[in-house]
Amino acid sequence: MAANVEVIPPPLQGVPTSKEKRYDRQLRLWAASGQAALEEAHILLINNGPGVVGVETLKNLILPGIGQFTILDSALVSDQDLGLNFFLDESTLGSFRAEHTRRLLQELNPDVNGHAITEPIESFINKHGALTPYTLILVTAPTTPDVLQLISTHCQTHAVPLFYIHCSGFYSHFSLSLPSAFPIVDTHPDPTATTDLRLLAPWPELVHFQKEKTSNLQALSPEDIGHVPYLLLLLHFLDEWRASHNGQPPQSYQEKTDFRTMVAKASPPDEENFAEATAAIIKSLNPPTAPADVLAVLDAPETKSLDATSSAFWFIASAVRIFYTTHNQLPLPGAVPDMKARSADYIQLQNIYKSKARKDAAEVLQTVRSLEATVGRREPIDEKEVEAFCKGAAHIKLVRGKPLRIARGEAPLHWGEDVAKSAVEHLNNLTFGLDSGILHYIAFVAWDAFVGSHNVNALGGEPRVPGSTDADLENDENKMIGIARNIIDALIKEAGTFIENPGTSELHNIGSLTGGMVSQEVIKVITKQYVPIDNTCVFDGIESKASVLRV
Repeated sequence: MAANVEVIPPPLQGVPTSKEKRYDRQLRLWAASGQAALEEAHILLINNGPGVVGVETLKNLILPGIGQFTILDSALVSDQDLGLNFFLDESTLGSFRAEHTRRLLQELNPDVNGHAITEPIESFINKHGALTPYTLILVTAPTTPDVLQLISTHCQTHAVPLFYIHCSGFYSHFSLSLPSAFPIVDTHPDPTATTDLRLLAPWPELVHFQKEKTSNLQALSPEDIGHVPYLLLLLHFLDEWRASHNGQPPQSYQEKTDFRTMVAKASPPDEENFAEATAAIIKSLNPPTAPADVLAVLDAPETKSLDATSSAFWFIASAVRIFYTTHNQLPLPGAVPDMKARSADYIQLQNIYKSKARKDAAEVLQTVRSLEATVGRREPIDEKEVEAFCKGAAHIKLVRGKPLRIARGEAPLHWGEDVAKSAVEHLNNLTFGLDSGILHYIAFVAWDAFVGSHNVNALGGEPRVPGSTDADLENDENKMIGIARNIIDALIKEAGTFIENPGTSELHNIGSLTGGMVSQEVIKVITKQYVPIDNTCVFDGIESKASVLRV
């Protein structure tokens, strides 16, 4: 009976270690390389305000096994903390919050090393090299502008990712500041988007195999014709199409539809391989050109100005650019989808594709070695890095990180075109609600600006936040509206009034949810897998909506 080829997993290599058992699910997501990156990370949490969202973020990073964490927090545990922070109890009242949260967080995973610093941020931040040990920094609001600027400058200078997190009432937002060039090779695209059969640019070995199996297609027995792999059927019918179309393959949607009809008419009744062939036509008959965003990476200035200090990514990208210029196509990934076929034919097809992929990767590697020699790079790039890049070349991403936007008093900020356009659209059409999150983001910026304008000596003293007491509430609300007017004049009431709850109130459920979102983005950044947000996320807990903005 005809059946799809069953892919049998390789035999287990020994008994899984206790560590592999503990982290089994996450290893399936980001593999051993991603886990190793997590275990090499040392995260600094600068915990200001109630400190709920920062601790919740750390919790979600300690469980999967980051290497180290440090909590910088000089606050003492208060009665308010006991109602907000699940990691504190009455026995901790009056003692340093950082020490107790560190102890209880570390109990979640004995593999993780935790540290606590109870020194005020104002004195800690001015010590030479204070931020040097940390590979990623989390900062929670409220933070004075000058302190935030010092942290941001360090992170931009040393290519350290920085998250700024703000949670208030039912709303939260976080911004991510990445290095100016943050490339991602392993983006984990949807499996349906990774099939690359090169049917419009077959190479000699594939053509030879196709001729061998389909040269006399009509003479095959029903049993044999029902087991011809669908991609060989498509190559056969493409030859027939070209013979009557001046050597050109189907190009327009209408031509592809006509070609699909042609294949369907040639199909014997109820043959699964012909059904697979017709289903694959629209997505498979595309020229092997690179997507525009991939071409933007290959043509980036960094690929054309290599030196001995350039990262491995740019050497490989430069080599792939040369490959693409030479062959007008990216290196072949080499994967073959499941299909109805005899096992021997399917295995041979796999070998043909894998052989071509190895050949392409070897050519790219040779170019990499030549580039290394030209600029005098001392440490050769690992061959596995080149292979991984070639395999995922059609889906690589480059995020151009930006510094944090730091609000200072009532000074206006310069907004990007996309942000300004979104704000205007929502002001002109408020009946559609706040789907973009832009108005909530403006309110958070106004909140930060208030903190900046009420802390003249920003490097000394506790920041004063809007609505610190009931007596201040109405007056502070008016000030917030005035600040919002200077940020974007048209957003007066919408941006100024939703965040008027007293002090720096955080709700634990919103802090926990936000911490989950932030930790997910942190893991993407640390492992350099999947694609992180670019670059701000706003969460509306009333509408249960999250919006991503590039600001």
